[in-house]
Amino acid sequence: MSTEFGGDEGPVAFDRERAFSLRNDSFHLILLPTEQCNFRCTYCYEDFSVGRMRPETVQGIKRLIDRRLVDLRLLHISWFGGEPLLAVNVIEDVSSHIMTAARSSLRYTGDITTNGYLLDTTMVDRLVAVGVRDFQISLDGPESVHDRTRVRADGRGSYRRLWQNLLAIRHSEAPITVVLRVHLTPVNLPTMPDFLTQIRNTFLDDTRFSVMLKPVERLGGPNDAIMDILDKGSRSSTLAQLEAIVGGDGPAGRLPDSPVCYAARPNSLVIRANGMLGKCTVSLTHPANDLGRLCPDGTLQFRNDRLHPWLRGWETGDWDALHCPADGFTLGEPTLLQIGPAPRRDA
Repeated sequence: MSTEFGGDEGPVAFDRERAFSLRNDSFHLILLPTEQCNFRCTYCYEDFSVGRMRPETVQGIKRLIDRRLVDLRLLHISWFGGEPLLAVNVIEDVSSHIMTAARSSLRYTGDITTNGYLLDTTMVDRLVAVGVRDFQISLDGPESVHDRTRVRADGRGSYRRLWQNLLAIRHSEAPITVVLRVHLTPVNLPTMPDFLTQIRNTFLDDTRFSVMLKPVERLGGPNDAIMDILDKGSRSSTLAQLEAIVGGDGPAGRLPDSPVCYAARPNSLVIRANGMLGKCTVSLTHPANDLGRLCPDGTLQFRNDRLHPWLRGWETGDWDALHCPADGFTLGEPTLLQIGPAPRRDA
């Protein structure tokens, strides 16, 4: 997910982050055009119980955006899933609507988190045409390792086609950025020095590419009980050694994390494929993440008392609650609050 700030934690950073997160003229929508996937990664936490976004939800998103465009200066759309490219026509439909409806004063940007299997250069061109220009794609190491964890739904490996797609993008002139999210586990760690050297030599002389090193976590998937993760006590030194291979803290190295999770930002909202509203793309099915529904006319039916715990860090100044608001909160009884269009302000 794209963020505006990264780095330090202190009073200045808190004030800066709060000012950005409370801006009424900035809106971040995380949209799941489908929650189905052509992969079955061994550490995945999703249950694939929801399918493709229905037309009434697509219509509701367009109407919601229309209502907000009156007052917006910044609109950022993040496409997530499932595998969002399985519903690329939804991405094109909503994104084209934004580009047609938006005023010239609006800054509109789009990113996508994709497994990359369908991301050939034709697909890249389709996405660029509708303003989606930032990509995050995951790799789990060389082919022999990657194909044991990032498995297709038919049980076959995914590495070769993904690598071919990345090479084709590398040799294109597409005006995009690509974050290669490299997952780290105790099993693949011995292969990482050579693999990251290959990544560096193949891609990182192109400024469109960067690397994010990410230890795999237990996030509620069916394999959590048997999944091995990196020892938290030695992670910092492990990451430092691997970051040095791909450029350390420079533009080719690990991207800085924002001190504030998108889920803690009042101006960020998740809309699932079934029209349900949430704050977090990890705790998709947790009751705390069921904040209401999007209506076809673009209004939002909010469980308002469930929203407050996600935002509590701004009241307390607790950086832990801002890092991950999903940790450690409880819910009251839900109530529904009808949210209509934002009031129009005179210029």
